[in-house]
Amino acid sequence: MNEYGKKATNASISNLGLDNVSAAYWNLEPAQLIEDTIIRGEGVLSSTGALAIDTGEFTGRSPKDRFIVEDEITRDAVWWGNVNIKFDANKFDRLYNRVTSYLSGKEVYVRDAFACSSPKYRMSLRVISEFPYSNLFAYNMFIRPTGEEIENFDAEWNVVCAPGFKAEPEVDGTRQHNFAILNFSKKILLIGGTGYTGEIKKGIFSALNFILPHQENVLSMHCSANVGQDGDTAVFFGLSGTGKTTLSSDPNRRLIGDDEHGWDDDSVFNFEGGCYAKCIDLSQEKEPQIYDAIKFGALLENINFIDGTTEVDYHDSEKTENTRVSYPIHHIDNLQPGLKGATPKNIFFLTCDAYGVLPPISKLTPGQAMYHFISGYTAKVAGTEAGITEPQTAFSACFGSPFLPLHPTKYAEMLGKKMSENKVNVWLINTGWSGGEYGVGSRIKLSYTRDMITAALNGELNGVNYAEHEIFGLAMPTNCPNVPEEILNPKNTWEDQSAYNEKANKLAESFVNNFKQYAEFANEEIMSAAPKVSQAV
Repeated sequence: MNEYGKKATNASISNLGLDNVSAAYWNLEPAQLIEDTIIRGEGVLSSTGALAIDTGEFTGRSPKDRFIVEDEITRDAVWWGNVNIKFDANKFDRLYNRVTSYLSGKEVYVRDAFACSSPKYRMSLRVISEFPYSNLFAYNMFIRPTGEEIENFDAEWNVVCAPGFKAEPEVDGTRQHNFAILNFSKKILLIGGTGYTGEIKKGIFSALNFILPHQENVLSMHCSANVGQDGDTAVFFGLSGTGKTTLSSDPNRRLIGDDEHGWDDDSVFNFEGGCYAKCIDLSQEKEPQIYDAIKFGALLENINFIDGTTEVDYHDSEKTENTRVSYPIHHIDNLQPGLKGATPKNIFFLTCDAYGVLPPISKLTPGQAMYHFISGYTAKVAGTEAGITEPQTAFSACFGSPFLPLHPTKYAEMLGKKMSENKVNVWLINTGWSGGEYGVGSRIKLSYTRDMITAALNGELNGVNYAEHEIFGLAMPTNCPNVPEEILNPKNTWEDQSAYNEKANKLAESFVNNFKQYAEFANEEIMSAAPKVSQAV
């Protein structure tokens, strides 16, 4: 049988080489998965009822251990290199068989789910996991089928997740004992050696980033999105730690989603059915929607409790700066029906500038928008990836190059066309430092960032005066409701303005050097948007 929430025969996964598992538990409810996790000693309940687990050795993604199988589908289409690392098809088959042999005789947890809220592009998934908490993550993060859909479920893609299996690089062709491998011919995401749940969601995101633009002419985006009371859609691009989840969680706007979306001819739609938020320094005052979503059914990762209690210490980064929580999107009250909105009127590029150089808000010309989208500047926030312990300058094309199997210019061309056709306002938002670089200045207040975004959305910045940044050429509003005027021009926040110029010039040089790899694909309008390094004094 294959009844919803019941133990099933192994016949349904025998096609995946998993007919010898001791038991397969299908589509268990969160309460059952939580109970199993606790009984197995793999997690405990927090004071709010959320399940708290540790993901082990890996508390973030491991980009150097993410591979794509080279085959007829991918050989001439994938942007191969340090981001998309080739994996031999025969070695994949041997490694896959070793993983299924490892799972033989073990209990596994099976989850049927969907990706993409738009029925036209919906992908059916089957997630087979060694640990119940991985299955709870899949329940939280993907779109949950109805009971009727479960009865007739036919999986297009399969995810096999075995954190306890450790690869042998000399045998298996991996870099080290952990791996996440996409096979587009067999439609399998294979994960081993890491318990970090984010590998599951980002693996499927990478698959959609190949399939939708390449085969469906749909722009896939690493962004959050919400809808205002008048039906206006806003999109927030940004890497992890820049504020996508935080800034899209607005009590005055309905949430479409916090991380992964598609943009077709007339709509923006969520890929997921949940949210995966950073928890470090979380507070109810600053981020009430996320804070209140951490209740029974939510999955906390790598947090610590206040001594002697089961109350989470959100300021404790002993295990990692990348403490996380996943929860089903219905834990947020004000959702957009269908997790889908109209074509956006405003796009925000979020960057966490660790140098304190970029303005907290600036309006971009079309050329600047394409330049900054292709550049994708930010600082990698500590803990988001293995080995990152403090912010590091990074350029991630399209604000998501780790998840883009195609060349960045493919996504940039699609975005540029959509921005032009729909006359979208594009803003650059610095959620990083002001008054000096990291360690000297201070992080821009979240309340100020929210007020600047609100002003942009409400059209309150349309009639104000703008000053031009002398190096980056960005249009900076000279005033904004509820925001101190002195912070709107970052140079004014530095005590030593010559030091500011020096730091701004250094960052500008980094932009120019990084963009050289894309210069041959860029037109004159885009190239003219580059910062003017020579103007620094």
